[in-house]
Amino acid sequence: MNWTDPAALGYPAVFGGVLLGSIIPIVPTGAVVGAAAAVATSSGRLSLPLVIVLSVLGAYLGDVVTFGIPRLGSEAAFRWISGRQPAERLEKAREQFTRRGWQLVVIGRLVPAGRIPVLLAAAALSYPWRRLLPAALVACVLWATAYSLLGIVSGGVFDSPLIATLLVTVLVLLITVLTALIARRRRKTKEALLRR
Repeated sequence: MNWTDPAALGYPAVFGGVLLGSIIPIVPTGAVVGAAAAVATSSGRLSLPLVIVLSVLGAYLGDVVTFGIPRLGSEAAFRWISGRQPAERLEKAREQFTRRGWQLVVIGRLVPAGRIPVLLAAAALSYPWRRLLPAALVACVLWATAYSLLGIVSGGVFDSPLIATLLVTVLVLLITVLTALIARRRRKTKEALLRR
């Protein structure tokens, strides 16, 4: 591998950026995937299928680590979460994970800022590994595909990888903000209905 070639550096950056951002949410992983897909589409210097595969692998490993650390010490994780929640709410969460845990894992991965709380709750409630692993894989494939599509659209519109990367980053940030605003509004509406 030629480490002076930008394409050779791009693949480790995609995998490493997504892996790091999936464990410690300091890297905007959706923007990393979208930007790499935009570069692949607009310049051809990266392989789009390889960008998607590396994004899925980085996200999947990150999710497994994020779930695994508290799951292996689930007693402490459960005490930490249960100390902050009423008992009936914890029981309701346990029932939801029993009935539709795989859906929660998939939705948690797709909703900005939803993945870590879902994975921590699943770990604290002793959600089984045999259910988490396939659900997380499906979630990561859907997530990587969605953000790659954003990159493909921006890369197909602009021939410049820089402009395509900037556009996809702005699109990812807008989607994140809109999703957060919608979630906040729904939560406030639900709280208002419960108070009546």
